[in-house]
Amino acid sequence: MDFSSAIPTFVITLREGVEAALVVGIVLACIKRAKQGNLTLWVYAAVATGIAASGIVGVLLSQVAQALSQSQNPYAATLELFLESIFGLVAIVMLSWMLIWMTKQARFMKGQVEGAVEQAMTTNAGWGVFALVFFAVLREGFETVLFIVAKFQQGLIPSLGSAAGLTVAAGIGALMFKWGVKINIRRFFQVMGIFLLLIVSGLVVSSLGHLDTAIATLAQSDRQSAGMCFFYEKFTKMHSCNLGGLVWNATKVMPEDKFPGLLLSALFGYTDKLYLVQAIGYIGFIISIGTMYFRSLNPPKPTQDRIPVPAKNS
Repeated sequence: MDFSSAIPTFVITLREGVEAALVVGIVLACIKRAKQGNLTLWVYAAVATGIAASGIVGVLLSQVAQALSQSQNPYAATLELFLESIFGLVAIVMLSWMLIWMTKQARFMKGQVEGAVEQAMTTNAGWGVFALVFFAVLREGFETVLFIVAKFQQGLIPSLGSAAGLTVAAGIGALMFKWGVKINIRRFFQVMGIFLLLIVSGLVVSSLGHLDTAIATLAQSDRQSAGMCFFYEKFTKMHSCNLGGLVWNATKVMPEDKFPGLLLSALFGYTDKLYLVQAIGYIGFIISIGTMYFRSLNPPKPTQDRIPVPAKNS
């Protein structure tokens, strides 16, 4: 049984789950400090509802994908590929934004959440706390679901990876807030951030590949759309539709359907055939988002303006 497809879902779910666990832990600590134990049930209800809502979204999107794959409509397969590429691009944007924003805001998270909890408890306390936790969990859950659906991973193994990541994240939250175990959460997010950067970089390659295949399929099925393939039989013998010439061909050295290519493909989006536009997109993403991420790890310290000292009268 191949468990490689469970690793990316485990990493994403663990990363997002720990972030949600931090919010939940801070909220519970605020409630305990304010001696409002009656609000604890609202927190757990919000967590359960947020996870359920994320799961429902994932099921609905998976049902749409499955219906398209089983449809007899000649354009269904093309539409499925277009949806894959769209979900992939949206997931890339959301996960990249989350990676950089979360790294910048991590040092201020406690104060922001505590302020939001205090504000929620001044009005309709129960529903206020519920809404705060629910949307925090839903945001992380939606990003995770969007990533999984973007790769259109079906079956039991990826689901096991998600469940395992969620379980470990809940365990980390319990260790920190219930048993007081000190965990270097900053180091954890740094390591997970590097993994996430590599995983999303692979998603750039696969999303471009799905988009190119969708355009090529549409061009072959409809003569009026044939001109959509710019590179088709024009520049190179080994070509794609719109991704340019082939710059990497490792089908004989390390095919993506055999180990270790299979593992690298599941983890980091490795492909044994890489085209020009994919290579540019991958390198461009690594350089741009990677630079922004590593800069956010060490933000510049604010400079203090020097106050001129008046000269002494001689």
